Amino acid sequence: MYPIVENIGCAIVGSMNTAFDVLVIGLGCLLAIYLIISIVIVILIMKLIKSLREVIAKGEHFIDSAGAIGDVLRQNAGAVGVVRVLMHFMNNMSGGKHGRKG
Repeated sequence: MYPIVENIGCAIVGSMNTAFDVLVIGLGCLLAIYLIISIVIVILIMKLIKSLREVIAKGEHFIDSAGAIGDVLRQNAGAVGVVRVLMHFMNNMSGGKHGRKG
């Protein structure tokens, strides 16, 4: 009925399609960039977790070794104490002054 209004309407719809297409393309590009960055970040976090597990395993091994060394020292400290008491007793019984200062 009104050809002028119909032409204006088509021009508005045509420009909206173009704007919509630009918006869709722009958002698609941003989504692609976001996905690539997210994948890279996830890979880096996985590598970090792997290296932290290795460090923790080495730390546990070190703690186990230190615990074993402590057990050996504790066992030997008891034996050394017994030997010292026996040496002190033998020195007192023999009347010697070995190991005394003064």
